[in-house]
Amino acid sequence: MTPEPEPHPAVPEPHPLTPPSPLPTRALTRESARVRRLLATGAWCPSAADAHAAAAVLTRLTAPLPSRRAASVRTIVTDRDRRLQRVLRATLHHLDAHAVDPPVTALLAAVARALLPWHAAPKPPAAAAAPRYGELSAAPPTAAGEALLPALSALFTELVAPHPPTSTPRPPATAPWQAHHPGRFRHYGRPAPDVWTARTFACPACGDTDGPWTVTSDWRLTSLRCPCGATTHDHGLALSEIWLLLPDE
Repeated sequence: MTPEPEPHPAVPEPHPLTPPSPLPTRALTRESARVRRLLATGAWCPSAADAHAAAAVLTRLTAPLPSRRAASVRTIVTDRDRRLQRVLRATLHHLDAHAVDPPVTALLAAVARALLPWHAAPKPPAAAAAPRYGELSAAPPTAAGEALLPALSALFTELVAPHPPTSTPRPPATAPWQAHHPGRFRHYGRPAPDVWTARTFACPACGDTDGPWTVTSDWRLTSLRCPCGATTHDHGLALSEIWLLLPDE
């Protein structure tokens, strides 16, 4: 019998993972609570791929800061921000690899969104065509990002830990979610170090590039619907290239 999809809650569940913060943590609160609930009830056992991705992100979450004999305040802040940027980059790598179960995909996506201010800080991509997600007018909120690390480390440690053999490795069914994006979607490639390529997605039916797009996803397959009525999942976009442009709902 096919399990009933677990509803995708519209309102985040209270959880101490995300204290009051200037970061977009609504999705992170919701998805971290969902993962904890699935693990606690034994309704799901992470796969080997899930554990591998979680371990890679956990390594970045728990990385110590460099030891420096004489460091300026600016150097120390840069080291702190560089650690958060490395967490984000590891998260995006495993998110877009499409190798993990939907609960972990949703969690990685939420972590990436929360840490988005570090996408280009302190070390921005070196080419003009590299992805941009909004404009930052100030330095990223370092303390707010670091405040997420202890609880995220604990959560990813749970994902890496062995689970009882009674748990099922099959991921629970997930209900599709839908969102809207009024602008363009861009697909980015990196054929060589510091070399980026970019192209704008266009509707295969009418050629429109400006939307507004209706996005539907079950964390495995993501479809884009054009105002002309055409729907396609053959868009070539990585999940992060879609997800990071959507509102934090």
